[in-house]
Formats: sequence, C-alpha cells, structure tokens
Amino acid sequence: MTTADAPTRTAVLLMAYGTPRTREEIEPYYTDIRRGRPPTPELLAELTARYDALGGTSPLAARTEAQRVALQAALDAAAPGRYEVVLGLKHADPKIEAAVDALAASGTRRIVGLVLAPHYSAYSVGQYLDRARAAAEPHGITVTGVKSWATEPAFVEFVAADLKARLAGMPDDTKVVFTAHSLPQRIVAAGDPYPDQLRATAEAVAAAAGLVNWTRWAIAWQSAGRTPEPWLGPDILQVIDDLAASENHAGHPRGLLVSAVGFVSDHLEVLYDLDIEAAARAQAHGIAFARTACVNDDPTVMAALAQRVIEADQA
Repeated sequence: MTTADAPTRTAVLLMAYGTPRTREEIEPYYTDIRRGRPPTPELLAELTARYDALGGTSPLAARTEAQRVALQAALDAAAPGRYEVVLGLKHADPKIEAAVDALAASGTRRIVGLVLAPHYSAYSVGQYLDRARAAAEPHGITVTGVKSWATEPAFVEFVAADLKARLAGMPDDTKVVFTAHSLPQRIVAAGDPYPDQLRATAEAVAAAAGLVNWTRWAIAWQSAGRTPEPWLGPDILQVIDDLAASENHAGHPRGLLVSAVGFVSDHLEVLYDLDIEAAARAQAHGIAFARTACVNDDPTVMAALAQRVIEADQA
C-alpha cells in the first residue's frame, strides 16, 4: 500500500466533565460551571470542603486520563495506526473547543466523539457533541458521535458481576437502587430520553444479576443542581429515609446497595455524595450500605467502547 492509499487517521475526541486538579483551580472550575458567575464565598467553601473530604482534590482527572490511555490501547489493538485519542473537557482544560482547534492544526479532517457517560440526554451528551461540531465546522472537520452506550453488553456485564458479588455480603433484605445524575424536570418534560436510558441500563443489569423487578431494585437520582426549578427525583437520600421508614415485618437487618450506573469514574458525585453523604444517612438509620464499582479504565469495557468508535467511524 502506498502512502496515498493509506487510510486517513481519525481523531477520537473523548469527552468528559472535567475537574479541578488543584485547590487553586476549584474557584475557576466552579465559575465555569456557573456560566461565568463566580460562586459566593459560602458556596465555594462548601465545595472546597467536599474536596477536602476526599483528600484535597478529586481523582477524576487521573481516572479520565487512564480511560483515554485504555481506549487508545484498545483502538491500537483493533486498528493499528488508525486512531488518535485526545481529551476534550466541558469545564476544565483542555476544553472541547481547544482540543478541536489543536486537532485541526495537526491536519485532522475527521473526528469521532465519545462521551464518558452511557446515557443520552440533549442536556449532557448532546451538548458535548454539539460543542464539538460547532468547534469543528469552521475547520471543515466532520464530526460523528457515539450517542449512547446505555446497554453495551460489556458495561452491563461489568456492573452485574460486581453487583452480584457485593450482594453476597449484604443482608438478605437488601434493596438495589440504580442512580444517575439528576436533571431539571423541564428537560424530561420536553421529551428527553434520559430517564428511559437509565431504565434500560437498570433493566439489563437487573436481568443479568437475576434481580426481580421492583421487589429487589428501583431507580433514583442524585447530585441535583442547586437551582429553584424542580429536578428529577426521588433523590437517593430521600430513598434512604423512605426505606428506613417502611415497615420491616421480619425484623431482619436491612441493606441498600447503590449502583451508580450514570457515572463511569470515581469522582466527587460518587466518592462524596454516595460514599460519604449517602453512607452516613444509611448508617444513621441502621441500614447496611454498599456501592458497586465504577468502570474507570476496565479494559473489557474500554475495548467495547473502542468497537463503538470504529462502528461510528465506518457508518
């Protein structure tokens, strides 16, 4: 094969939320989330305290880079020399737009966008892909995207296997609750598929783990934003309170196993909102609490996502 006949290298824009890497980055990060409005001293202190509870910062930056490396390795194994994986972040550097500009400067003509979130919403995955396309258009770069991987078999099997293993160490009377990041209700009212996507994941994992619908599992939401408008519920903390208030006829120990399938990395919404806040609420009620593992850079799941990228590139 001559150089002229060789396939054009495709860039893979791996997109994620982003996180402050140092204490000094917390305020500009929070300001970006607030669309340029600096947080009040009280809000900044509260967020900083949450990071302090994790040791000062979130491990998300390192986890996201590890996912990029794992995806690159999987693509190199499946299609050597065909793909280059770069990060583009929503609220931290490198931002999505900067990543696209850098790819354009290197001569990239085609991008496949992949968001590190399994469930499609116009408010989340849709925004990432829209930002990538808007940045690419002036450069004449084509952008295709993986919109959803909510029922990717490797993802479902990863969660189901960990769920079954953790259930084995929980009380017999344990409820499994699948969670994802809440969104404003107005988005769902407009027909957004996000709740249906979460339910599809929950149903697939429950089936793989042998759970009976609703008698052993349910769906809840977490980490809602602090805005006046209503957000999707019930919140996981309310679920814990309701579980504690419900009558336990057998008088046996009770348990709650949370499977945060809306998140694929260990970060603030998992390590603080669940492992610290929700766990403390459960403990206060005398409920045994556990959480399934996040995917992080699991090689089997990353290999499956690599195949999704290849399929999108060939579509």
